[in-house]
Amino acid sequence: MFLSHPPQVIQPTYYTVNFLPRSPLKPQSCSVALNNPSISSGAGAKISNNQLIQSLCKEGKLKQALRVLSQESSPSQQTYELLILCCGHRSSLSDGLRVHRHILDNGSDQDPFLATKLIGMYSDLGSVDYARKVFDKTRKRTIYVWNALFRALTLAGHGEEVLGLYWKMNRIGVESDRFTYTYVLKACVASECTADHLTKGKEIHAHLTRRGYNAHVYIMTTLVDMYARFGCVDYASYVFNGMPVRNVVSWSAMIACYAKNGKAFEALRTFREMMTETKDSSPNSVTMVSVLQACASLAALEQGRLIHGYILRRGLDSILPVISALVTMYGRCGKLDVGQRVFDRMHDRDVVSWNSLISSYGVHGYGRKAIQIFEEMLANGASPTPVTFVSVLGACSHEGLVEEGKRLFESMWRDHGIKPQVEHYACMVDLLGRANRLDEAAKMVQDMRTEPGPKVWGSLLGSCRIHGNVELAERASRRLFALEPKNAGNYVLLADIYAEAQMWDEVKRVKKLLEHRGLQKLPGRCWMEVRRKMYSFVSVDEFNPLMEQIHAFLVKLAEDMKEKGYIPQTKGVLYELETEEKERIVLGHSEKLALAFGLINTSKGEPIRITKNLRLCEDCHLFTKFISKFMEKEILVRDVNRFHRFKNGVCSCGDYW
Repeated sequence: MFLSHPPQVIQPTYYTVNFLPRSPLKPQSCSVALNNPSISSGAGAKISNNQLIQSLCKEGKLKQALRVLSQESSPSQQTYELLILCCGHRSSLSDGLRVHRHILDNGSDQDPFLATKLIGMYSDLGSVDYARKVFDKTRKRTIYVWNALFRALTLAGHGEEVLGLYWKMNRIGVESDRFTYTYVLKACVASECTADHLTKGKEIHAHLTRRGYNAHVYIMTTLVDMYARFGCVDYASYVFNGMPVRNVVSWSAMIACYAKNGKAFEALRTFREMMTETKDSSPNSVTMVSVLQACASLAALEQGRLIHGYILRRGLDSILPVISALVTMYGRCGKLDVGQRVFDRMHDRDVVSWNSLISSYGVHGYGRKAIQIFEEMLANGASPTPVTFVSVLGACSHEGLVEEGKRLFESMWRDHGIKPQVEHYACMVDLLGRANRLDEAAKMVQDMRTEPGPKVWGSLLGSCRIHGNVELAERASRRLFALEPKNAGNYVLLADIYAEAQMWDEVKRVKKLLEHRGLQKLPGRCWMEVRRKMYSFVSVDEFNPLMEQIHAFLVKLAEDMKEKGYIPQTKGVLYELETEEKERIVLGHSEKLALAFGLINTSKGEPIRITKNLRLCEDCHLFTKFISKFMEKEILVRDVNRFHRFKNGVCSCGDYW
């Protein structure tokens, strides 16, 4: 993705290297020179050896160039430069060290230009320790030397070290250039993203603004990327909107920012603006991946199909990340068969492609199929990644495949050398908890060698919500309140558990905690696509002009469904109210509003697709089953956990969610 790899810009050097000499040596002249002792002495020999080494480097003949180097007492700067570049291109660390030793013996090690090139070479060869040593021993450090080390450390993930060196550079009065700002902004997200790193990123933003770099497209694009990584969408949008010039990379960065931070609507809107405003540049594969992710988030099938057509017309259908994103998009839009066909037509597949297909079947609840694809992946020689196991363990959880999930979890380290992370433990706790094996889930949390963290405790609390285990829920919520004091969802989940147990005093206590800490419950929101337009529905939406019609339609539907056996499930309402009032509250849930809108605005035989930002509640699940049967309508609802496909009064989840 673009966000982790912004565009590389070549730094200016002291002079322009002429990579094609005016009088290139013919290949046979190299062999003649190597075997002709008459050119190995005198001033003429000095010139010939340097030219010969350079020619051999340009032809990729590193070993022969090094043999000539051993006969040359005074290599030129350009000769050393080409040797260093050749070592990098040939991925030869041993030869790079040999050239470096020759530079040291020759006394050229204090040349800042060569120091810059050596640092770059060691970085490209994955030897950041050698790069540090070159920097440490260079006494005259130009901005290019600093930048070379910043780049090396950032690529190696040592962002904290880069930021420390950056402040040191400022203190001694070395002025930053545009490359410096690009590297140090990347350094803010090169390692773990913390609040302290965000603060430093903002300080760098202030520095470059004062220096007049806020109109530079590459720096501003990197800044958008940095804020996006921290989830600071408003900051990223502010920077993007203030850019006087934007290129395809800038637009892609902003689209990706929205797509990765839960702003899929905004991602699609920005993509439309890009298509309208940019005339000299077209969306690239990076743009397409982000747009497909946005379509997947909203289950915007029709828009996804349009994007697929554009990809085919532009010839982007041979790029692996694009095809993998297509597989995911069709899967998340309920079209598993189309996603499977896209996957089957791939000539080459990487682990991301396999992960996309496994995840697609998993989110639909087809755990056994997901395991089958996982085994096919292994048989095809692809090595699983930690993400693979998150997908396949999640698939097991949705279908209640406890023993299969335990077997896969145990195989991670034993068979594949992958140490289980917090995400994998969260999957296992969810798997055991959903299957009502809460004692096993609690023991797994207890036996973890590291702090379980919010994901694991959250999985345990969610399982307690499903099975009404108050005691274990209180234990999990205490840990969550300490770890995530500002996450209102944890308080609401505990209140739900208390409400179901008719513990109204405890419900009031939790609600007071919410009010005291200034937290608000995340409102339920649904999205659906009708005739290529996206519509959004919120549980309380007084400003939507369609609400009166939708509410009237829902009331009539509810009355009809009651006659057919529907009994509203109101135990999740967090208030002590009359039954009729509780029924009115659950009737206003966003998924019911979206469902009513879909019934009004879709033709007979056309399925309804709804996406929800929270877990589907029991009443909406029951109500939708009744509608699918008596209105003869196929309804697909994707909640925060999985897909529900309602048809003829039955849900694909088997009431296990």
